[in-house]
Amino acid sequence: QVQLVESGGGLVQAGGSLRLSCVASGTIFSINVMGWYRQAPGKQRELVAQITRGGNTIYADSVKGRFTISRDNAKNTVYLQMNNLKPEDTAVYYCTVVTIISKQYWGQGTQVTVSS
Repeated sequence: QVQLVESGGGLVQAGGSLRLSCVASGTIFSINVMGWYRQAPGKQRELVAQITRGGNTIYADSVKGRFTISRDNAKNTVYLQMNNLKPEDTAVYYCTVVTIISKQYWGQGTQVTVSS
């Protein structure tokens, strides 16, 4: 089992920045991919960014050039630096990990609200 605790969400004006953090605990040796999804009201949950243990990253087209994902394997933590935020980035952001046996775990989510 893996437990995930997110922090760093909040309210920010358009053009501002936020940094999300997610700390993993439990069977952490099995974690391969760490990432962030988001879900806006009335929309499906979508991938924002993910990073493998080796540092390979994938980003949604909508956040490329504005968001940066990173991880600290020693601290079992994944970060999402979000710059130049837009109102359309408003959503609940969920941390997720995928283990080496392809089991996926989710955090409880943190609200990000961007005002125009």
